[in-house]
Amino acid sequence: MPFVPDLPVLMAFAAASIILAVTPGPDMTLFVGRALSEGRLSAIACVAGTSTGIAIHTVLVAIGVSALVVASPTGFLVLKISGAAYLLWLAVQAVISGSAFRPKKEHKEPRSLVASWSQGLAVNLLNPKVVIFFMTFLPQFVSANDAHITGKLVFLGLLMNALFIPIGVGMVLIAGQLTDWLSRNKRIMRLIDFSFAGVFSTFAVRILLTEGR
Repeated sequence: MPFVPDLPVLMAFAAASIILAVTPGPDMTLFVGRALSEGRLSAIACVAGTSTGIAIHTVLVAIGVSALVVASPTGFLVLKISGAAYLLWLAVQAVISGSAFRPKKEHKEPRSLVASWSQGLAVNLLNPKVVIFFMTFLPQFVSANDAHITGKLVFLGLLMNALFIPIGVGMVLIAGQLTDWLSRNKRIMRLIDFSFAGVFSTFAVRILLTEGR
């Protein structure tokens, strides 16, 4: 199928997406914290909201990047190089700052599933860092010369979601044990941070070297 990237690209993208999914951030803090305070159903609704946000970001990036390629291939090149630099900055920040994953274990009256879904969607869509990340991350895995760039970007976004959802739901199901385990094993958190930094700095350097030739 023309919109399916080559196997090496798929493997690299899948590896990066899995590292991203297990790296603690605002989304994970939200649905794990919601599982601890309001129960698993509310937390899974938050995961669904985040997943919807990923789908929306994907469509917007696919449309925007495709339009940019048609309007200015040079602009697309600048976007990729800027994106690689941003990924490198994220890697450095992961090493310096580490994770801010600190969900609260307070019990609350569960809100409606729609409200939980809406909050998951809002946290994902309204986070400027997420917007910038999608704009710079997805284009790293396509070429301006690809006639099927839009379809491939959408496919990659769907793949990211397909990997994120089971990981997110799995974390919800073991939220209590996961939180206790991570709080007792700070080195695991740092290992995740360094894994994130290693993967994304590798992508960034590879892209910068490739586009610089």
